[in-house]
Amino acid sequence: MGFEGSSKNNSSSVKEKLRERKTLFIILCLNLVFMLVEAIAGFFTGSLALISDAAHMFMDVFSIFLALLAIWFSLKPPTSRKTFGFYRAEVLAAFLNSLLLFVVSSGICIEAYKRFNNPTEVKSLEMIGVAFIGLCVNLVGFYLISGMNRENLNIRGAALHILSDALGSIGALLAGLVMLKTGWYYADPLISVVIAALILRGAWKLFSESVHILLEGTPRGVDIRSIEEAISSHKGVVNVHDLHAWTLTRGFEALSAHLVVEDINQGEKLTQEIKKRLYNEFNISHVTLQVETKRCELSSETCYETDSGAN
Repeated sequence: MGFEGSSKNNSSSVKEKLRERKTLFIILCLNLVFMLVEAIAGFFTGSLALISDAAHMFMDVFSIFLALLAIWFSLKPPTSRKTFGFYRAEVLAAFLNSLLLFVVSSGICIEAYKRFNNPTEVKSLEMIGVAFIGLCVNLVGFYLISGMNRENLNIRGAALHILSDALGSIGALLAGLVMLKTGWYYADPLISVVIAALILRGAWKLFSESVHILLEGTPRGVDIRSIEEAISSHKGVVNVHDLHAWTLTRGFEALSAHLVVEDINQGEKLTQEIKKRLYNEFNISHVTLQVETKRCELSSETCYETDSGAN
């Protein structure tokens, strides 16, 4: 049964998601096109920094794609075989993407090491031009995404990816200027290592978050003890046990618990009050509560239950 407070603005929420999807698709196309341009330009100019930045932009493209995927899945109704829908597809894709990024960043570092030992001449002027265009694309993307809902974790993550890629473009631009003015070609592999470090940082965060979710760990930022105390503080609740909280996908937390209550007839009223509080204070909208009597907790007899679903 859906939680009433979370569905009041369902229509406006759908419209907002559709606007977000349209904006993200535009940003995705911009980044995808320039990623290919930057990769080709990197091979043409001999700039490892441009190739590294293209790899970094690939991470941004994939992040934006995941955000789009999350929106698409959130609008897709569950089925009898997929009662939770397809939210975990995003997490699986993020996990595989993090492994790929580890490989890409390692390859960049290996190539950078070779160039430190044997610097390669780079077409600096062309590199500067491509890096400048890349920076402009990143700034346009960041401007578009800044007008969206920043409370959404997917949107916030995509925005951070775009911002970090803008820093990578600035790095490639500076490396090109240094090489153009001084002919110091060590600047190219040096900046490449910095960009590889940015990729590794993002990859590790993506890896750790996806593994944590796949192992159904407690959602980050959620204090189980605080939730237990909040539930127990309700008049009529004697005890809380078998309390579990997990994440279906980024931004979609779920919780289940058994409540021992004084009066089974007050079970439905209590569950609605608790669901409302969990939604307002902890932003957990999918809650499953099983209500039991004192005798049920102390013995092996069958427990009484109330309606236990919530959205």
